[in-house]
Amino acid sequence: MSRILIVENEDTPRQALKDLLERQAYNVATATSLDAAQALAPQTFDLVVCDLRLVGEDGTQMLALSAPTPVLVMTDHASLRKAVVALKEGAVDCIAKPVDEDDVLATVSRVLSRPAPQEIATPSGVPRGMIGECIAMQRVYERIRKTAPADVTVLVQGESGTGKELVARALHRQSRRTKAPLICVNCAAIPETLIESELFGHEKGAFTGANSARTGLVEAADGGTLFLDEIGELPLDAQARLLRVLQEGEIRRIGSVETRYVDVRLIAATHRDLHSLSRSGEFRLDLYYRLNVMQIELPPLRERDDDILSIAQVLLERACTRHARPGLRLSRAARRDILGYAWPGNVRELENALERGVILAEGHLIHPDDLGLPLERRQEPVSASSEPSAAPEEEDVLDDDLSLEDYFQHFVLEHQAQMSETELAQKLGISRKCLWERRQRLGIPRKKNARRLA
Repeated sequence: MSRILIVENEDTPRQALKDLLERQAYNVATATSLDAAQALAPQTFDLVVCDLRLVGEDGTQMLALSAPTPVLVMTDHASLRKAVVALKEGAVDCIAKPVDEDDVLATVSRVLSRPAPQEIATPSGVPRGMIGECIAMQRVYERIRKTAPADVTVLVQGESGTGKELVARALHRQSRRTKAPLICVNCAAIPETLIESELFGHEKGAFTGANSARTGLVEAADGGTLFLDEIGELPLDAQARLLRVLQEGEIRRIGSVETRYVDVRLIAATHRDLHSLSRSGEFRLDLYYRLNVMQIELPPLRERDDDILSIAQVLLERACTRHARPGLRLSRAARRDILGYAWPGNVRELENALERGVILAEGHLIHPDDLGLPLERRQEPVSASSEPSAAPEEEDVLDDDLSLEDYFQHFVLEHQAQMSETELAQKLGISRKCLWERRQRLGIPRKKNARRLA
């Protein structure tokens, strides 16, 4: 029996839709707000039906809160623009209000009859949602491929913004638990006083304000995968409870004497050194050993020279779609700055910079000032004097007519007879290793008479 969650703040349409679906033997729950919906763990449902015009809230936020559960949005004529945005951001379909019963039932049936999404990979083995083919990321993909079916605990390590949740989702989709829920929890975002209740649940009256019993997120993930992001922020008391889950598969809600059993695969992520934290008493050593069965290390963006522009292009296209500005391109100077910047915030910071560029750009090119990268944090940039001389008009022609790979190939073939590999790399704003990898990928041979370093 399919489980459906309705998120609607108006009593009459909410109850009417609930009655309609229950007559078709669906198991239906309802919520009047995003907070109420989140408390019901929307990731555990088969479908979420959400009104886009909730009082004081943006219904499109339900897409992120429910992932990977499909979301069917409801809208009236006045919010059609918002419906278009929701569909672009991943809503499976849209139904008009007031709802037509036959239309609703047909749409719900069609969405629920779709096969569960399977992991889609490129020929090079890149999991869905992940970008990049540098050597470091190829190692990550290979580790995901080998680890996912093994059903063991995984520790994902990497700086903030490197895509740790994407790794967790890829592991879940490629595992035998793919049809069960994936519950994602950011331990750093939950107040310390509430974290145990959120994770393990509580009984009615267990503490002040506990007016009803509540299922914890660990229990909600039963049969599936629990992803704990920033696990290094978990309080010691909660760590002890989590250790019990890993050792015995047991949980006990706050205020209860009843032991419940769960079958959960745990994926944990952190940007901190858990082993060092365990030595200082901030993290349980026995829990660290339980977590560290398999480890996946994500490289920071600054170490992925060969991927940065590819990632930037994908993020730029998404930003252009969100802001209805098709056809925007990065100028050569903007690309040099992107390659030369250290990116302490990694992919998340790159995404923000490109979004800023799309909003501020005038004309069809995004320039360095539009990106607004902090100058004091840049790595050694490619100087203006080392850039091949080109009039502004010539730069625009190159940007309009050549892709990034075309430009790279054009520049290398034109200048390699006069420059060493080091000079070529400097002028392109990349490392020599990156230059070599791109040569290999594009099939550009080195000239035998190319000038070598003295």
